[in-house]
Amino acid sequence: MKKLIALLLMVLPLTVVAQEVKIAYVNTQDVFMAMPEVADMEKQMADLNEKYRLELQQMQDEYKKKYSDFIAQQDSLTENIKLRRMQEIQDIQGRMDNFMQVAQQDVQKKQQELLQPIQQKLQDAIQKVGEEQGYTYIIDPAALLYRGTTAVDATSFVRAKLGLN
Repeated sequence: MKKLIALLLMVLPLTVVAQEVKIAYVNTQDVFMAMPEVADMEKQMADLNEKYRLELQQMQDEYKKKYSDFIAQQDSLTENIKLRRMQEIQDIQGRMDNFMQVAQQDVQKKQQELLQPIQQKLQDAIQKVGEEQGYTYIIDPAALLYRGTTAVDATSFVRAKLGLN
């Protein structure tokens, strides 16, 4: 019995070594930037940013006008009216601060919303290439510390799977 266990322990590592490990790498950044969905996302994000920029510009214009009017007229205003106008100016400043926070959160949310399906599509293509080509591992060269000569560049396979040239 001991001889059988010893024999199994000697043969077992040989079967593990005999299994071929196929490693490939995909430059995901290169493929990602070539996807047409990315250009669409960038356009939508630029449009959204421009919309918020214009709205903020209107608020800033209103603030500047009220502030310059207040400065020009402050000597002729009664104390009660001065306080009310100063409060209006502070309210506009508060609205601008709040608007910038909400706009920034909205932009980040929209970017994640648009980015997620693109990343999923890329991940699905990488997985399909891995299955079709029989790769054990597919990694991104940005995360590599060393790449030996046996690793296969599967970037072209993934680009083809996504219909990119």
